Amino acid sequence: MLSIYKTNEQGLEKLEVITNGAWVNVVDPTPEETEKLVNWGMDMDYINYSLDQDEMPRMERDDEYTFILLRIPIYQPESDVPYSTVPLGIMILGNKVVTVCRYESDILKKLTSGKHRLLKTGKRYRLALYIFLETSARYLHLLREINRATELVEDQLQKSTRNREVLELLKYQKCLTYFSTALRSNEVMMERVQKTQLFNYYEEDKDLLEDVLTENQQAIQMTSIATEILSGMMDAFASIISNNLNGVMKVLAAITIIIALPGTVGTFFGMNVPLPLSESSPYGFLVIIGISIGLAAVATYIFYKQDWF
Repeated sequence: MLSIYKTNEQGLEKLEVITNGAWVNVVDPTPEETEKLVNWGMDMDYINYSLDQDEMPRMERDDEYTFILLRIPIYQPESDVPYSTVPLGIMILGNKVVTVCRYESDILKKLTSGKHRLLKTGKRYRLALYIFLETSARYLHLLREINRATELVEDQLQKSTRNREVLELLKYQKCLTYFSTALRSNEVMMERVQKTQLFNYYEEDKDLLEDVLTENQQAIQMTSIATEILSGMMDAFASIISNNLNGVMKVLAAITIIIALPGTVGTFFGMNVPLPLSESSPYGFLVIIGISIGLAAVATYIFYKQDWF
């Protein structure tokens, strides 16, 4: 999908044809859309970099272009790992900005919704900074979602005797690992961008870059804290699951013993030999039942005092 945007007096407008000062947003391009990008001056290698799942953040400059690659977070609920990261390529080419990504992202949707009043597609580097800022904000948002999800799993784990909840936590730990790697790589790339002073043409751009670095650093710290908490939680709940299972086994063992005692008494008095109460007392059956119940009650009391129930 290829979309062209340009800001005017009314805000961000969607165009049918490319023009000076436009922003071209491409999501999972078709061969025809890829050919258009090449005709507009974007090198095929950079398109491939932007679509490669394993590509790492970096910046490359030339007299005619500036190419920036960063990793953005995405949410894929149908995947085994719901929160992951993918590359997003930003090509500042002449008086145009081209963004290329394999997946549609909420980050770019925020920009096209008119959220940022100072966003101008003609100010190419400011547009790139807003993409950086929304990327960091999106990381922070998804980190809060992961924290809420792990809290729900934590409530389930307190009474669990299965591994399903621990495996659920392991899934979120993978997400945090992806986030941590991507955020640190983004930080290195952004620091390099800051050193080039490409974004110092306007004072507000310089301040915006500082905000971006601060937000990204906050996301890194939140990811680190969440990872440490989750690791400790997994170790603790592995022990809790084991203890819960031991408790279940104790209860089952106690119930087995309590049930076995009346059966043992009944077995003795069921023998085909002369036994007490078999002939002398008409209440022999009731006495035997009473003995069985008494033994079961004593065993129950002992197990209760031993905290087996």
